[in-house]
Amino acid sequence: MFKKGFDSDKYADLQSQRIRDRIDQFGGKLYLEFGGKLFDDYHASRVLPGFEPDSKIRMLMQLKADAEIVIAINADAIEKSKRRGDLGITYDQDVLRLIDAFTEFGLYVGSVCITQFTGQPLAEKFEQRLHQLGVKVYKHYPIAGYPSNIPLIVSDDGYGKNDYIETTHSLVVVTAPGPGSGKMATCLSQLYHENKRGIKAGYAKFETFPIWSIPLSHPVNVAYEAATADLNDVNMIDPFHLEAYGKTTVNYNRDVEIFPVVNAIFDKIYGESPYKSPTDMGVNMAGFAIIDDEACQEASRQEIIRRFYLAKVATRQGLSDGSDVTKLEMIMSKSGIDTSDRRVIGAALVRADQTNGPAVAMELPDGRIVTGKTTDLLGPASACLLNALKVLAGVDHEIPLISPNVIEPIQDLKVNHMGNHNPRLHTDETLIALTISAQTNPVAELCMQQIGKLANIDAHSTTILSSVDVNILHKLGINITCEPNYETKKLYHK
Repeated sequence: MFKKGFDSDKYADLQSQRIRDRIDQFGGKLYLEFGGKLFDDYHASRVLPGFEPDSKIRMLMQLKADAEIVIAINADAIEKSKRRGDLGITYDQDVLRLIDAFTEFGLYVGSVCITQFTGQPLAEKFEQRLHQLGVKVYKHYPIAGYPSNIPLIVSDDGYGKNDYIETTHSLVVVTAPGPGSGKMATCLSQLYHENKRGIKAGYAKFETFPIWSIPLSHPVNVAYEAATADLNDVNMIDPFHLEAYGKTTVNYNRDVEIFPVVNAIFDKIYGESPYKSPTDMGVNMAGFAIIDDEACQEASRQEIIRRFYLAKVATRQGLSDGSDVTKLEMIMSKSGIDTSDRRVIGAALVRADQTNGPAVAMELPDGRIVTGKTTDLLGPASACLLNALKVLAGVDHEIPLISPNVIEPIQDLKVNHMGNHNPRLHTDETLIALTISAQTNPVAELCMQQIGKLANIDAHSTTILSSVDVNILHKLGINITCEPNYETKKLYHK
């Protein structure tokens, strides 16, 4: 059941003030590396219930007058047509999406920086396209021996060869379509160029996870490790912070490993480093906006189980070698988490056993469990969705919501005109049919009014659902997991 554990407004206020303090600390200009998702951070909203998916952009809006955006993208990612796993679009397409999204919020996008540029043909074409769209483009180049060859990096033959990105605001947010885009290198290169021009500027890193101010073993931090199991990220105590201040804080392996190099670069640019630890570099006040720790712990335990099932499904689909499943099993064992802790799993499996077919279970906000099975008209996700809406509306289970006169033409269109072999309605088709029925059926209208109550509930399917069903359930805010089994024994599955 959903229970609020995080105060988004408090977080936005604390985080924005912390950034203002950093701007002042460095004399009026700050390059802020923005890690994680700026928009639609659904992981954060799941493990910190009450964290709105747009909390980060709302925080940034408080700094709107002082901020500009620089988007970094790796030229090799463009050349290899690298895609975002969640959106299914290439990184270069996502740059355009990000520019539009920032602009819609009234935030100024100053430029795009193409990093690791060596003349890649697709990167050059993307540069030309950006120019045609009126977007400023700068290029940064590989540096031999990066990141260990400090004397070369911090020289005219290192950072000095990079284009100087012209910025006009006191806060420069450097973000990217995904990891490996060169955000940190872009920031540090700018510090070198600003220093050469006599401009004082600083660097800080915006990260939400791991949260440095809560314990290493806290489920919220463990859930972050579970979310990055495929990247082999590991949460750890920040040894530099412990040595400098005698205080235990949490960071993750990549920041801890790179800190001596970053510190040496700071020393080379400024003569001394402003930071004593990776934790010092971070701007992360999320831990201070937790208002119900137990609610966040329980939500995080559910997220860890969810990540386990996502990894199992990815392995079944041939998208993973299974090593992340092994890591997640170890995380769950170490944390004392079992799949039985997710109530909808057992309910779905029992329903499937009773009906000898696929089933889906949902846990409603009040804790009641609703299930759905495959029928001649509906898939199990659609059936469960309608059953859930009936229960929420107080409608008797036997009362039909959608007339066969509505469903049958849709099935005819699917099978006889669109080449589908499965006539059963997916969740998107079911919702459309329910909307049509609601125009003449007051009971269907009453059920339609309950859709907003499905946000943040858990669901489980005994088979791998279609991408259509998964996407629709996600849009409704339903946290769905699936058993790593297909409904049929076919080798090819859409």
